[in-house]
Amino acid sequence: MKNMNRRKFISNTALGLGSALALSQIPEQIFPRSVFKYADIPIGFQTFPIRDMLSKDFSGTLKTMAGFGYKFTEMCSPQGYAQIGFGFLANTKPADIRKTIEDAGLECKSCHFGFPELTDKLDDRIEFAHELGLTQMICSTFWLPNTATLKDYQDAADKLNKSAEKIKQAGMQAGFHNHHFEFATLDGQLIYDALMNRFDPNLVKMQFQTQVITLGFKASTYFNKYPGRFISSHLSDWTADKKEVPIGQGVIDWKEFFAAAKTGGVKNYFVEMKFDTFKDSASYIHGL
Repeated sequence: MKNMNRRKFISNTALGLGSALALSQIPEQIFPRSVFKYADIPIGFQTFPIRDMLSKDFSGTLKTMAGFGYKFTEMCSPQGYAQIGFGFLANTKPADIRKTIEDAGLECKSCHFGFPELTDKLDDRIEFAHELGLTQMICSTFWLPNTATLKDYQDAADKLNKSAEKIKQAGMQAGFHNHHFEFATLDGQLIYDALMNRFDPNLVKMQFQTQVITLGFKASTYFNKYPGRFISSHLSDWTADKKEVPIGQGVIDWKEFFAAAKTGGVKNYFVEMKFDTFKDSASYIHGL
């Protein structure tokens, strides 16, 4: 071993044993396990795209998703999303929601909340989060009007910082999810960059939605630009002509994405697309 460099050793071992299993037996200091991380990505899914299916068969749909290879789900607050698809859970105790999720073989550590929930009803929402077993409370966006100014975004960020401090004291992490409108320009500045400069990095982590690739913005660019500032990401893939396709069939370089996500600090990955893309997306990610 002393006269054989690492590359030669790995090459000879792989050729001699002819399988990835052989490589898995090599000591960590010689062949770091990080090489194998892609296949072990614990992927989840966002519930919003399949809310109609969930409303008809909550338990069965969750079990179907677990069967596709998903390990985690990200919920939407039944109270905040009652009028847009989650009213069927509005009167269900969070402990019962949690049990149904866990009985399906899934975990739920993250949930989307409307901005008013996190400012006007925070104590109640924290109690809900604890009962559901959350570790992350994500603001789904500010939903400011089209006439909003850059100052309006900055003022909203200040409010979320204040709520995030209380969320942190409650033992959880606050986050912010982007949509297309944060990738517009106001006063000569990209709104997303302005928010990154306004959010307290110790209190608010970001959830990056890859759909903005359709506007020309790559997640990897922001993971590298703002290291450690992200908690999770919503995954979707798109063709050059902006058609939604399963992960791996569009224009996003997913190996680049996952490598940069590590720099960004991403802990959770949630596929968020139409139901018929979920199975192929999970298979692709697991096969990376």
